[in-house]
Amino acid sequence: MKIFLDTANIEHIRHGVRLGVVTGVTTNPSLVSREGKVDYRKLVQEICSIVPGPVSTEVLGQGVQTMVAEAREISKWAENIVVKIPASLEGVEATSVLASENIKVNFT
Repeated sequence: MKIFLDTANIEHIRHGVRLGVVTGVTTNPSLVSREGKVDYRKLVQEICSIVPGPVSTEVLGQGVQTMVAEAREISKWAENIVVKIPASLEGVEATSVLASENIKVNFT
């Protein structure tokens, strides 16, 4: 079984990793803002440094070109980043471009 925490709470993530039950983390800007954090990139990079497995975080923009541009930038944040792309027709097209560039994505 694989367990992914859906949070941006650093203490919860550390606890799950210490217990050895966390495979990865999914997060998004809303979860980050709930933690009172302003720097989305910095927090996601901190999560990536704690979690040995995949850390999924999402693009916010709409449209193929915007999603692709955001995903390219997000993918540079850490080795274990997986970019969440909306499961839409535009998302499928964006994923096709990103897959050709070996950028890891998932649909939500």
